[in-house]
Amino acid sequence: MKKNGFAFGKSNYTFMIIGIVLILGGFVIMSMDSAEFGFGVLGLTVGPLVVMSGFVLEFFAILRRPVDNK
Repeated sequence: MKKNGFAFGKSNYTFMIIGIVLILGGFVIMSMDSAEFGFGVLGLTVGPLVVMSGFVLEFFAILRRPVDNK
């Protein structure tokens, strides 16, 4: 295993950034709901699914082992 001073590899950080964007995008989707108190389809279904997919991707990015390129 090559020691470069970083805890994760480049692909791990890429997945982490994509996960953060998904989480933030899910909150933006929830805030765009036009129904009263956010009880529409966007606020109750689509937004939370996008947020949860972002958290799953973050979990995957943290647990993924970096690939050795020799």
